[in-house]
Amino acid sequence: MNHALPQVDLLSRTFTQLLSSTRRGARLARLLAGTELRTWGATHDLTERAELVVAELAANSVLHGLVPGRCFRLTLVFDPAAGRLRVEVTDARGEVYPQPPPADAEPEALHSGGRGLLLVAALTDHWDCVPHPPCGKTVRAELLDTRPRA
Repeated sequence: MNHALPQVDLLSRTFTQLLSSTRRGARLARLLAGTELRTWGATHDLTERAELVVAELAANSVLHGLVPGRCFRLTLVFDPAAGRLRVEVTDARGEVYPQPPPADAEPEALHSGGRGLLLVAALTDHWDCVPHPPCGKTVRAELLDTRPRA
């Protein structure tokens, strides 16, 4: 019996790690992302932007997605041929979705926070949030390499 197998880009690289929902776990997520991207040969620009995005999404997961005793998951999927990186941060609180402040929000309204998702939006080409059954959510961000193609 012959069945067609799905085509998988063998050049894509994937990294997934469960991390503790603590400030230390969020910091480790950023460090692991940077190390992994440098190992994969990602450009300096893409690596720097990804580190900032991972830091923000991991910090948000720890701050807003915390369920005691539950970890968060960092996933990186890098397609070097396309110069595309997908960052995913999954946490256990599916009832709380991230809401960026309006772009025209007064600076006083952002005094105690709220700038992080504006940063994510500025550094990524696209970001969104999807349910992660049975009760969590995944915040996904896509970054494209800005280096000129030869």
